[in-house]
Amino acid sequence: MVHHSGSIQSFKQQKGMHTSISEILKEKSLKPSRRSLPCLVQSQTHPINLNHFLSVPLNPAPKPEADGLSQSVSTSCSLLPPHTAEEGEDLCVEEPEVSSCEPRAEESIPAQKPVSRAKLEARADSVQGKTPVGSSGLFFRDGKKRIDYILVYKKSSPQVEKRCTFEKNLRAEGLMLEKEPSLTNNDIMFVKIHAPWDALCKYAEQMNIRMPFRKKCYFTDWKSKTLGRFHRRCRQFKSWLPRNPMKLDKEALPDLEETDCYTAPFSRARMHHFTINNRETFFSNSTRSRIVHHVLQRTKYEDGKSKMGINRLLGNNTYEAAFPPHEGGYKSRHPIKTHGAQNHRHLLYERWARWGIWYKYQPLDLIRRYFGEKIGLYFAWLGWYTGMLIPAALVGVFVFLYGLFTMDSSQVSKEICEANTTIMCPMCEDTCEPWTLSDSCVYAKVTYLFDNGGTVFFAIFMAIWATVFLEFWKRRRAELTYDWDLIDWEEEEEELRPQFEAKYSRRERVNPISGKPEPFQPFSDKLSRLMVSVSGIFFMISLVLTAVFAVVVFRLIAMEKFASINLYFVKKNWQFATSGTGVCINFMIIMSLNVVYEKVAYLLTNLEHPRTESEWENSFALKMFLFQFVNLNSSTFYIAFFLGRFAGRPGKYNKLFDRWRLEECHPSGCLIDLCLQMGVIMFFKQIWNNFMELGYPLLQNWWSRRKMKKGGSGGQNIENKSQLPQWDQDWNLQPMNAHGLVDEYLEMVLQFGFTTIFVAAFPLAPLLALLNNIIEIRLDAYKFVTQWRRPMPARATDIGVWHGILEGIGVLAVITNAFVIAITSDYIPRFVYAFKYGPCVENSEDECLRGYMNSSLSVFEMTAADGNQTRYCRYRDYRAPPWSAVPYEFTLQFWHVLAARLAFIIVFEHLVFGIKSFIAYLIPDMPKDLCDRMRREKYLMQEMMYEAELEHLQKERKKNGRRYHHEWP
Repeated sequence: MVHHSGSIQSFKQQKGMHTSISEILKEKSLKPSRRSLPCLVQSQTHPINLNHFLSVPLNPAPKPEADGLSQSVSTSCSLLPPHTAEEGEDLCVEEPEVSSCEPRAEESIPAQKPVSRAKLEARADSVQGKTPVGSSGLFFRDGKKRIDYILVYKKSSPQVEKRCTFEKNLRAEGLMLEKEPSLTNNDIMFVKIHAPWDALCKYAEQMNIRMPFRKKCYFTDWKSKTLGRFHRRCRQFKSWLPRNPMKLDKEALPDLEETDCYTAPFSRARMHHFTINNRETFFSNSTRSRIVHHVLQRTKYEDGKSKMGINRLLGNNTYEAAFPPHEGGYKSRHPIKTHGAQNHRHLLYERWARWGIWYKYQPLDLIRRYFGEKIGLYFAWLGWYTGMLIPAALVGVFVFLYGLFTMDSSQVSKEICEANTTIMCPMCEDTCEPWTLSDSCVYAKVTYLFDNGGTVFFAIFMAIWATVFLEFWKRRRAELTYDWDLIDWEEEEEELRPQFEAKYSRRERVNPISGKPEPFQPFSDKLSRLMVSVSGIFFMISLVLTAVFAVVVFRLIAMEKFASINLYFVKKNWQFATSGTGVCINFMIIMSLNVVYEKVAYLLTNLEHPRTESEWENSFALKMFLFQFVNLNSSTFYIAFFLGRFAGRPGKYNKLFDRWRLEECHPSGCLIDLCLQMGVIMFFKQIWNNFMELGYPLLQNWWSRRKMKKGGSGGQNIENKSQLPQWDQDWNLQPMNAHGLVDEYLEMVLQFGFTTIFVAAFPLAPLLALLNNIIEIRLDAYKFVTQWRRPMPARATDIGVWHGILEGIGVLAVITNAFVIAITSDYIPRFVYAFKYGPCVENSEDECLRGYMNSSLSVFEMTAADGNQTRYCRYRDYRAPPWSAVPYEFTLQFWHVLAARLAFIIVFEHLVFGIKSFIAYLIPDMPKDLCDRMRREKYLMQEMMYEAELEHLQKERKKNGRRYHHEWP
């Protein structure tokens, strides 16, 4: 006989080794270890929240039998309604389904306080929105089976045999089906799918879905106890302060149980370990939909290895659509504060999608619960990006205000505005006349707003900001993946795309992961297709450059036309008119080419024949980014680095096609043209994107409702949309974009590029981005909640290929800002003059830039029309005067400025890249306390699984009065 403590110690050391249960059960008592005891005690309490209300059973469950097993027999309803006899060829008889043994709920959970049946019904109705079946459309006709998925097909579709086989196999997998005709279209039929408890448990185990196991407890030592007292005092002090208006009220959103519980992969053999209050709500609606989607993806519709999956049936028009249903309406006649939320969709609308709460934090846990982790991560990233834009916008506004308040004291602006006697050379060949430098006073002041002493500081700040943003996002993502239980989640082996299988069905090889034969794409075929795709990409980029060249030609022609107009206002501001019209024409070309690029990217991606959907999405996203990035920024690069660099000099101007004189910069610099280009494109593009995101779906849904009211599709004339069942309402909504979240990420990543790449020339870009994103969050929320069908809740651990693109943009931003400061702005020429040629070189004066404007202008000898009188004009360049030994050659000051520009680029890039690398090294990707928590919880999970198994075995021994002689399971 082994001693009690010895047996327990040996068992803890072995844990799953070949130790017989009978040796353990011989002992008198088994006590849980003191380390895991607090966890077991805490697991007895559960938060009273929305999930608890949903989990309160309205009917008492029958007591389990002596052996702990219960049988439940569910007889399905007829699949077809009585009035659809015209579908005689479509009949699929559903057989009665007998569920397997269902383990009972955990006995260790204490009974809740007695609550009257009327109160329970009121709570359930107010929270979950349980209304009569005909009006809610969330259940089968019996009012008990919840609808987990909806398939839509047309009665006129010829794919009857495939559909019947598919539905028969779905029932064989354990799912329940029920058909319902559409009330708005006689040709539409809905197939409602319900997953019973047995099917949910079976596939949850196969998919390794993690479910709540025990309440979380946290390790406490002297350090954490001290910090705990400090945090309590801080909370007490904060309670005296005004409440943060950005935080949502605790009463407004319920706590979600999963965020406060340990989780473990679900197992039917160890179901007694899990916190099962109610089988109807143990699996959330999104989890149930994901399980059903998993079954739909792997059910056959014909004999053959590849004849399976709902995606193929959607592709060959067997079904028109497949989607999980929304949880009811998003509006209520009663206020949410007094009557509570009807469902999670209503709660999301009231606490997330309404415009009145634009300043509130997003309820990320609820978004994740309703739409899945992939969409939740997108909104988490968007919210994080928007929050990080706040300091960038504040610094940008500070730089702009600094230029605004010091504008009148600028020495350069003063010299330009007071240069009434300085005659400038004509800006065009025939129709232009010499003009005075003081005419450009307004341009000089506006340029100073964006080109002042704070420009270099702001460029360095934004480069560091981009690094801090990405590094802290990694930490935020790690916290979210921990809170959302995605740390140990591994992406499932994806199924092959139907197009890939159809193309390469004759070639097969064994999949190294699954060990099954699958179609195979030869390397030579893959390489040839990739080369064609790359050639298409370069062709489209060349098309962008052609469009930019066309805009340049337009600017040259418009410059001559505006200069020849005799109106005083136009003749005085012809350069501004040329830039403004050029920007508007360029914006229209950009938006037109974007439509072409999307179609070309779609064709090129399909030409490559990607193996899986994720590979297709990554390839398509990369092409769309390349196309739209080049399309959006090519003209900006031209203005920043090429405009006015090759114009020549008076008497020797360079001409395009020997016809049009190349455009040159204004005497105050080219930066004002770059600011105008960025401001117009960024402003109008954001307005257009917001209209297409919300306005277009609103118009489409309005048109659908209009046709529905008229009964144009042969259905009933429905005056009120709320009279329709939920499946009909969802069918009349717009489906989510075919490309998923690609368009959403693409818009924000392009904005991130605009905000960082040329931010030295336009410090107000972060402010515009911040204002747009505040609107964007609510627009996207409103669109997902009210205008789109509910997407399939997908899982993800990061934002995918977009993180690498963001890091690439951050590197490019450092380089471009260095060139903008060194080449486009006048910062380097002013710096060289102040420390080499200005009055401060010999004498210590405050006005080191006095005389800078005269130093930056060269002299050109003009001959009068009669040829007798000689006149002189000034132009912007560093060239020798006409009376020197080498007239019109570059002066020494030009080479000093050029050397200083090159040196600044090298120093700036190395300094900023060094700072970025150092900051990235200092900031770990995962917080240290999170690492410790994960390791601690892994240890506690092993302890709790062991203790829970011992507790279960003790109860079984007391209950049955017999010993077990089989090995440890």
